[in-house]
Amino acid sequence: MRLTGSQIFVEVLIEQGVDILFGYPGGAVLNLYDELYKSSDRIQTVLTAHEQGASHAADGYARATGRTGVVLATSGPGATNLVTGIATAYMDSVPMVAFTGNVATSLIGRDSFQEAYIEGITLPITKHNYTVRRVEDLADTMRSAFRIAQSGRKGPVLVDIPKDVTANSCEFTPKEPELIRTVTQVNDALARQAAAMINEAQRPLVCFGGGVRSAAGCQPLRALLEKADIPATHTLMAAGVLDYGDPRNLGMLGMHGCFTANKAMAEADLVLAIGTRFSDRVALNPETFTSAKVIQIDIDPSEMGKNIALDLSITGDASYVLQAILPYVEPALHKDWMAQIVAWRKMDYRPIDSDRVLRPHQLIDELCRQAGPEAVYVTDVGQHQLWAAQYLHHTKSRGFLTSGGLGTMGFGYGAAIGAQMALGRRQRVIMLTGDGSFHMNLNEGCTAVSYQLPIITVIFNNQVLGMVRQWQTSFYGKRYSSTDPHRKTDFVKVAEGFGAKGYRAATLEEFRTALADALQQEGPSWIDCRIDKDERVLPMIPGGGDIRDIIME
Repeated sequence: MRLTGSQIFVEVLIEQGVDILFGYPGGAVLNLYDELYKSSDRIQTVLTAHEQGASHAADGYARATGRTGVVLATSGPGATNLVTGIATAYMDSVPMVAFTGNVATSLIGRDSFQEAYIEGITLPITKHNYTVRRVEDLADTMRSAFRIAQSGRKGPVLVDIPKDVTANSCEFTPKEPELIRTVTQVNDALARQAAAMINEAQRPLVCFGGGVRSAAGCQPLRALLEKADIPATHTLMAAGVLDYGDPRNLGMLGMHGCFTANKAMAEADLVLAIGTRFSDRVALNPETFTSAKVIQIDIDPSEMGKNIALDLSITGDASYVLQAILPYVEPALHKDWMAQIVAWRKMDYRPIDSDRVLRPHQLIDELCRQAGPEAVYVTDVGQHQLWAAQYLHHTKSRGFLTSGGLGTMGFGYGAAIGAQMALGRRQRVIMLTGDGSFHMNLNEGCTAVSYQLPIITVIFNNQVLGMVRQWQTSFYGKRYSSTDPHRKTDFVKVAEGFGAKGYRAATLEEFRTALADALQQEGPSWIDCRIDKDERVLPMIPGGGDIRDIIME
């Protein structure tokens, strides 16, 4: 059948299983939006306040479901406004396809109105990108984009579509979605070698990252920990994969990880690193990070030994690699090692409760108690993000959505919108943010109101840029350069101006009451929680340091 480029665009989206598209219209994509309007019974379009918010929403959709998130923006500034969201997805290996409109092919390169070379701009932050020059190439290019986004190490792909391509027509042949072929076979000799190293270890430790969450399944990891009696620590991106109360879960590793996790890394004789790249926020000093033998398992061969010297590497999906190793792993009990870990746990940092002021750990405990084990938590970036990673009682592998690699302030609200729309109104989505991060993209409040999304936003409001201020306190002689903005924003009034419900809380009891009411609301609500500006994220290991440099008070 003969279809226009715009009709082909919609048909391929539906063919690929896309049910929601986030975006913002403009001249270069009017043909696409017109066709989406005609097909609104088959695919939902979500209008955000800003293209960056749309990109984060597509990202949140993907993180919450594992499916590919889709975003559409017009040419020029519309396209460039996606860049931060694309880079955020790229750093955290999130499957996303970003579509941008462009000026007609005859106008490309002539500095036309709202023209930008978005293919070149996004080349370093995408797995692959395309500019479609002929309508005959559109369908297969789109199909390739979806395949690449989900293949191997997942990530974003960009497809730039000039306006005349959306108007031109050609013959279109529907196709079934291409199956993603994941390599399931693992070199048996390497699997046996890894198992032998595990069997010989007296002080083994598993360190896992976001690659486990992206893998075919998390159960093989849990099975390994139980069979070989191995404790485990995780990166920020893997919070929630293991139950919060699991006795083998040592908690988060790295700069703001707990003492026990960092101490175990320093004292282990074998580290099995699964789906983690040992970033500079984890292995702060690669030379002194660990003296153990290291096995690294990762789907991306370019990550092998990039930051830490290895004794063995196995490339592949973490789930299939662990399934290959498990039969050769002998059941074990590491009583002395586990006893040592129990002793170290007594040295972990424990914040002090208060009934006079609102302490972050108490706020998060109350949040978990009322929201229940099925809640999905989304964070912005800053102190609140790390308090969330430390204290949330995660019970779902996709229940903690945060920007880890790029550390994008303003990520949270868009991502929460994407997650809420993906999961439906019955699923509770809670967004944790700081006043600094929230100021970045709180304009998406209008989006949450327009679609009546029951997202609860908890604002850790210390009226300063808390994370940077903490560094200035510790390492810059308390010279608070540009971290005390003296803003007078009244978040309750702003919420009400958008059409959301607003609350204030300065004590735990006030927060308890506000949260209970917010949980009953049909639409979005914001809770402005006043936190002392001198609250710090502890423990902390300074950049370039190790366990010997840990700050506990």
